[in-house]
Amino acid sequence: MAQIRIARRVLTECIAAMAFPILLLSILVAPVSAPVVAETDRSRARWCGVETMPLKPSDHSWAQWVVLRLRSRSMWRTDLPVLVTAVLLSALSLLVAFFGFIGAAALVFSPVFWLFGIAAQVGPFTPESVGETLLAMPAGIVLGAVTTTVLTGTSFLRDSLLRAFSGSRDPDLLAKLEELRTSRASLTAAFEFERQRIERDLHDGAQQELVAVVMRLGMLEVTATAAAADQERIVRLARQARAHAERALERLRDTVRDIHPRELSDLGLIAAVRELASRSPLRVELTNTGDDAQLSSPTATAVYFTVSEALTNISKHAGVGSARIDLQCATTDVHVRVHDDGVGGARIDTGSGLAGLRERMRSVGGNLEIISPPGGGTLVVASAPSQPPW
Repeated sequence: MAQIRIARRVLTECIAAMAFPILLLSILVAPVSAPVVAETDRSRARWCGVETMPLKPSDHSWAQWVVLRLRSRSMWRTDLPVLVTAVLLSALSLLVAFFGFIGAAALVFSPVFWLFGIAAQVGPFTPESVGETLLAMPAGIVLGAVTTTVLTGTSFLRDSLLRAFSGSRDPDLLAKLEELRTSRASLTAAFEFERQRIERDLHDGAQQELVAVVMRLGMLEVTATAAAADQERIVRLARQARAHAERALERLRDTVRDIHPRELSDLGLIAAVRELASRSPLRVELTNTGDDAQLSSPTATAVYFTVSEALTNISKHAGVGSARIDLQCATTDVHVRVHDDGVGGARIDTGSGLAGLRERMRSVGGNLEIISPPGGGTLVVASAPSQPPW
C-alpha cells in the first residue's frame, strides 16, 4: 500500500510538471482558475491518501460552482494561495523530473549508448571507457531513486501547504457544517413529527365532530320528515346543512391526506402511492418493484409528496390525461420516475413547489431532477437513500 501511494505521488508530480505551462497561463485569469486548480489539488490529495474535504457540490456544474466561489471570501485566502503554490511546486517538479529522470536514464543506458559510439554526458560526467559506462549504471539507479524521493517530498510539501492554507479555517468550517447538518436533520424530523401530530389531531378531533354533525343532521331530517307538512322548510334546511357538512368533511379528509396520508404511516410508501394514483384524475400506470419495509419515514414522505406534486402538475399543465409511475424500492435506496407525454417545458424555479420538493429530497440525502424538453413530455426523477445520512 505504501509503494502504491508513493507511486501515485510521483505520478501526480509528473502530471503537475507537464501541466506547468497551463498553470502558468492560468495566473492570467487567477480569480476564475483558482477554484478549479484548488479543487483539483484537493482531489489529488485524496487520491494520494490524504483526508481532504471536497468543496464543489456534486449537483453543481463547474461554471456554477466557480461563480459561487468568486462571491466567497474564502476563495482569496484559500484557493488563490493554492494556485500560486501549485505553479511554484509544478515548476520545481518539472526541473527535478526532467533532469533527474533523463539523467538517470542516460546513466543507466550509458553502455548501450557507448556501443553506438555515443558518450552520454550527464552534468560534468562524460564516460571515456566501457568501464566508466558500467560504473555509471548504479549511479543512474541512485539518481533515479533520489529523483523519486525528491518528487515524493514535493508531493508531501504540496499537501502540507494545502492544509496550511485551509487548516486554520477547517475546524470552524467543519463545526459549522456539522451544526448545519444537525439542525437540518432536526428540522426535517420536527416537520415530520408536526405533520403526523396535525394529522392525528384532525383525524381524532375535528373530523370526528363533523361525523357526529352529519349523523345528527340525518336524524333531524328523518324526524322532520315524519312531522307535519308545515315543517317542510325544516326538512329543506336540514338537507342543506347536511350537504354542507358532508362537503366540509370531504375537504377535511383531503386536507388530512395532504398533510400526512394515513396510508403512508399504516401501509407504507407503495400502498400510499397506489392509493394516490387511484385518486388522481389522470389514468396512472403504476409499476413498482422491491419492498418498502426498509424505508425511513422521512424518506418515504419525501418520495410520496414528490409523486403527488408531479401528478398535480401533470393534471394542471401537461395537457394530457395519463401518466406513468415507476417506483423501485431497495434495501439501500429508493428511486421513482414520473413521466408524461405532455407539452414539456417544466422547470424548477425558485419558490416553486418543485424547488421545495428538491430541497426536501436533499434534506434526506437524495436528489430531484426534471427532464422536460419543450414538446417532449416531462420526466421527474427522484432518488434517496433508505435511511437519511443523519
